[in-house]
Amino acid sequence: MSANLFSVAGKNVLVTGGSRGIGLMIAKGFVQGGAANVLVTSRDVKACEESAKSLQKVAQEYSSSSSVHYVASNVGSREGCQELAKYTKKIFNNKLDVLVNNAGTSWGEPLERESGKANWGWDRVLDLNVKGMFYLTRECIPMLKRSSNEDPGRIINIGSIAGMITQEAPTHAYDTSKAAVHHLTKKLAADLAPQHITVNAIAPGYVPSRMSMGLKAYGATDEKISNSIPLGRMGNDDDMAGAAIYFSSKAGSWTTGVILNVDGGATTIQMPLASL
Repeated sequence: MSANLFSVAGKNVLVTGGSRGIGLMIAKGFVQGGAANVLVTSRDVKACEESAKSLQKVAQEYSSSSSVHYVASNVGSREGCQELAKYTKKIFNNKLDVLVNNAGTSWGEPLERESGKANWGWDRVLDLNVKGMFYLTRECIPMLKRSSNEDPGRIINIGSIAGMITQEAPTHAYDTSKAAVHHLTKKLAADLAPQHITVNAIAPGYVPSRMSMGLKAYGATDEKISNSIPLGRMGNDDDMAGAAIYFSSKAGSWTTGVILNVDGGATTIQMPLASL
């Protein structure tokens, strides 16, 4: 077995939505692992700057040689994806090793409510969660493709178990978008394998973040959620980073088209026989 089986040292990594939540957890893991360059991006330039500073502190703490970069971008539009790809090409000298498509948003409204924002909510979620992911991936392919299959370029899409099982919250657009992310992952994996690029998705369960906090409006609490998970806890930084590092390292170089549930067993819950 290779001594560097799970190494990401020397890699150039782009993480969208990297200023907070799961994106920041993953970026932190790459910095801890000694990636050469980690570029975090989101629409909020102040949040990007603050996250970059926190990641630089992590690099110092772990004696990591990682260089941390940040830029504000809007990957919810085709033009925004093009601009981010151009910037990445410049910063990374036209070589991107890992693209983490994490940027996403949610929106919920009961079916019976007509707030006048229904179409806006659906459009915003699908534009960022699905269309933006597709457009940015397409723009980054020239930087990711390789001439050999020994160390392929890596694309990691962040899906959700909400794309597999329904939620009690009225998050119709979000759940649908994540199901689309999972299917798009498989489609892109087939399309890009000849260019020596792997495409996989992480489907997180409940991980504390700004987005997941919104579920508390529907009666969810940390205790209730933890008790509902077979492994008895919510996800954390290492859970998210570990999955991304696996897909990005030599250990994951022959893995593509996979939707990896990282959910503490939430999708394995069995229906009680009494309810049948």
